[in-house]
Amino acid sequence: MAENVLLSRLDGLDSRFEEVSTLITDPSVISDQPRYVRLTKEYHDLEEILKVKSEYVTTLRNLAESKEMLASESDEEMRLLAKEEIDACTERLPKLEEQIKLLLIPADPDDSKNAVLEIRGGTGGDEAALFAGDLFRMYQKYAESKGWQLAVSSYSEGAAGGFKEIVCTLTGAGVYGTMKYESGVHRVQRVPATETQGRVHTSAATVAVLPEAQEFDVEIHEGEIKWDTFRSGGAGGQNVNKVESGVRLRYNWKNPNTGQVEEILIECTETRDQPKNKERALSRLRTFIYDKEHQKYLDDIASKRKTMVSTGDRSAKIRTYNYPQGRITDHRINYTVYNLAAFMDGDIQECIDRLIVAENAEKLKAAEL
Repeated sequence: MAENVLLSRLDGLDSRFEEVSTLITDPSVISDQPRYVRLTKEYHDLEEILKVKSEYVTTLRNLAESKEMLASESDEEMRLLAKEEIDACTERLPKLEEQIKLLLIPADPDDSKNAVLEIRGGTGGDEAALFAGDLFRMYQKYAESKGWQLAVSSYSEGAAGGFKEIVCTLTGAGVYGTMKYESGVHRVQRVPATETQGRVHTSAATVAVLPEAQEFDVEIHEGEIKWDTFRSGGAGGQNVNKVESGVRLRYNWKNPNTGQVEEILIECTETRDQPKNKERALSRLRTFIYDKEHQKYLDDIASKRKTMVSTGDRSAKIRTYNYPQGRITDHRINYTVYNLAAFMDGDIQECIDRLIVAENAEKLKAAEL
């Protein structure tokens, strides 16, 4: 039976859960932060799947007992109760099976992390920069609706408004696992403000969503970092111009994929507090290196599973925003809606939900579940 096959997949999880429960209370494990974090994550994942397994086993037992009662019971009231229980269990079982199948798929370890969001104007000049600004506002509104914190690290404004590029950090529960579907080329079709003859132009902006690296994800020799400080320009009061709160770091890093040494340059003027800017510059350095070192892994996934909706491929055109028609089309799942105004105001959850469903369906197929 299908349920027995499914339960066989869960063999050994109870003993592993007990083992991990013991390990995370061991002082030697607690002192090893990378291992402790991994085991804590495994503990919560196992706890979730075993909770669903328990309900699944109970539902199977109740179904079998109710069928037995229906076959042997002559009292009409008891038979009616048995039928109701059979209907309830029969309706519940497929949902529990689907839950278990999804939980059996190895989760992306990055999904629970915060994310670094980079938006850059692409082809289209001033109009591309304006569109990049619109996308930033869209994600800003979406982050607010999710209760996430958004902090801008750096930006370069376009000549006519918007941004040539803007980099920010999104902090909250499961941010990367939600936002990773936004990586790629976003195309806009609309009449630019500078267009005198009413012609529709096509422009583009690229979005990259990276998992924010933790201190122990990558190895950085902080003694080899060269630091400079400078005065932050622009508005912000006298302190901005008189105090050298801006920081710039230079770091020579050997790319493990090419073997070549590359100089990484990062500036941060996010706050008026120099130590905080240093801390945030270091965080961006870790994320940059983490992304580079994992790009080969992402490329391997993309080559093996061309149809997956979230491969980390930032060159693929993923979505079109057509203003004359008020239309949004996500090309990965052939999803089209005519609520562009609401979408640009941060109402993007339905699209992301559909992308998650599509990816889960592919994972289930690949795992033969």
